[in-house]
Order: sequence, then structure tokens, then C-alpha cells
Amino acid sequence: MKIGHHKLCNQLILAPMAGVTDRPFRQLCRRLGAGLAVSEMVTADTSLWGSKKSLLRLDHQGETGPVAVQILGADPQKMAMAARINVDRGADIIDINMGCPAKKVCRVAAGSALMRDEKLVSEILLSTVKAVDVPVTLKIRTGWDHQQRNAVKIALIAEQSGVAAVTIHGRTRADRFTGEAEYGTIRTAKQRLSIPVIANGDIDSPQKAKQVLAYTGADAIMIGRAAQGRPWIFDEIQHYLQTGHLAPARSSQWICSILLEHLEELYRHYGTQHGVQIARKHIGWYSRSHPDSAEFRKAVFLTESPDAQQQMIRDYFLGQEQAA
Repeated sequence: MKIGHHKLCNQLILAPMAGVTDRPFRQLCRRLGAGLAVSEMVTADTSLWGSKKSLLRLDHQGETGPVAVQILGADPQKMAMAARINVDRGADIIDINMGCPAKKVCRVAAGSALMRDEKLVSEILLSTVKAVDVPVTLKIRTGWDHQQRNAVKIALIAEQSGVAAVTIHGRTRADRFTGEAEYGTIRTAKQRLSIPVIANGDIDSPQKAKQVLAYTGADAIMIGRAAQGRPWIFDEIQHYLQTGHLAPARSSQWICSILLEHLEELYRHYGTQHGVQIARKHIGWYSRSHPDSAEFRKAVFLTESPDAQQQMIRDYFLGQEQAA
């Protein structure tokens, strides 16, 4: 799988997710099998980059390449400027968000709302591609709603604009994250385009990954929510694609060690106090399929220090290992 001149080690990509795909999580997913990990979206409005949150999102120091940064906006000139600045800060790939269904994003005609204005889509893509000397990719949905399912047309515009690859989430903006993703639109896009097409939406198991790749003919798949609390899903999928067999289940002790490693990086990245707070949602995701997880989450969410947080995690996961 290649994006521009970047050859990925496999066809498995971590999706950009606001509040989730920070540098610690991206690095962990890369280590556990993701061939590429896309950053949280960064607004093209550079006047908003002064916050601590934005500065952390713009920091790629020590990150495993290629570094892919997603930008969001509706103004062609601002998008071009944001792309240039992010490249100067270490981005190897610029991804353009035209798939976010959030109301606050669509309200300002960004994200998936752009799919209703094909002329503006073309202007944004041409401006951004021209502005940088790294590959530009695009993430879209199948359309605004079921009556305006124009992903294939948008993807062709992207190809004509010099975009290096297109990711299609198998839902419309109106669907948000409800119902089941459909892959027929992705399959049609792959048949029509010469640039790589990446399939996204509801890929939550090795078996589903293989089915979607076979049906759509996509060059790669993008994993989002299924990686939350399960960053090793990439290794599981790769093992299944290569061998046809499911990888052995991970032990509670192994999961505990991965979670503790993840938390150490969160504390380091955000600072102790904020890191403890950010860690809570990840702890919830890691534990959700384990016994008595609701009671555990309720207790661990009250912890205020790394030591207390980590000790509760050890007691919980290692206790399961001993009981098995």
C-alpha cells in the first residue's frame, strides 16, 4: 500500500478520532500493527492554535513516520496555509476532513457538509495539493444523505485534483454512526478510481476486515472505534489476513501491561493531573469486555493520582489472571 511516495508496511490504518488519536495512542497502535495512524483533526483556523490542546496536537516530536495530520476547514486559502504549517512541523501526509458529521462542524460548512458543494470541494483540494510537496489524502462519507450519495463523484474530483488517496466511510452524514455501514459505494469508487481507496466503517474484527477487503477491492482499511481499548486489533487483523487463522486471545496480564504502558505515555504527554483525567476513558474502553467492569470503572474513575490509578488496574486485571 502506497500513499504518494510513502510505502506503508501493511494495509491497516488507524482512523483520526477527536479526543482519541493523540500521539500516545497513535504510537501504541503503530507498535501493535497499524501501518499508518492519522492524527486528530486540526482546525485550519490558525488563530485557534494557541491553546494547550492545539499545541499538543501539532507536536509530532519523536513520532514514527510517516506522520499523517488531518486538517479541517472550509476556506481554500486557510486550508492551504494550515497544510503548509503542518508540513513545516513534521507532517509527511496531509489528510483533509470532509467526513465529520458533528453538528458544530457542519454548522460552519466544514466536514461532511462540504460534500454538498462540489465546486468548493474542488477549490479546497486544488489549493491544498498545490500548497505542499507531500501527499494529500481525503476522508469522506458516502454522501450528505441517502438522496445525495455522491461519494464517487467527490472521489473522482479528488483524483483529478491530485489527491493521493481517498478514504470512504460507509455511511452518509445523516446516518452519523447509526445503522450498518454499506460498502457498495466504496466498491464502485474503487472500480472507478486509479488512486488508492481506503474502506472505513464498522470494521471491528479480523473476519470483517477480510470480508470488506474482498468485497470492495479496497487497497486498505481504516479502523476507528474498534481500536478503542483494543489497539492490538491491527496485529489480530494482520495475523488473520496472512494465515487465515485467528490469533490467540490476549491474556489479562498482557492487556494490563499494554494499558499501563499506554497510561505512562499519557502522563508524560499531558502532565500528571490532565493525564490521569484523559486516562479514564481509555481505562473504560480496555475494561469494558471484562468481568465486573462497571464496578471497576466506577471506582478507578475516582482516582486522582497515577499511582492509585495504576495500582487499581493491576489489582483488577491481574486478579482476573489468577482467577482464570
